[in-house]
Amino acid sequence: MIKEIYSYGDTYDTKAAKSEEADGALLADGFEEALLGFGHQFNYPVAVYSRSRCMDILMKRDKMSSEEATEYFDFNIVGAWVGESTPIFLDDEFDMNETV
Repeated sequence: MIKEIYSYGDTYDTKAAKSEEADGALLADGFEEALLGFGHQFNYPVAVYSRSRCMDILMKRDKMSSEEATEYFDFNIVGAWVGESTPIFLDDEFDMNETV
């Protein structure tokens, strides 16, 4: 049985998730603490999450190693396309100096 990982914006009891910007955005269940805010792709609202916070949640909550959390996150969370309002995950540890 595949665990449902996305739900519509009425799930979180936070100010951001109940805002008008969130109306119609899909939220990643279990990652409330990683929610940064909302953005838009064309006319669709999207939830924006911190990748590093999501990884921390997987390692602490689910007791995964860094490698296990990365594999699970990349395949099951980021890799799950559920339509135009699929959340996006900000690589908040990206270093511009490393690409030069």
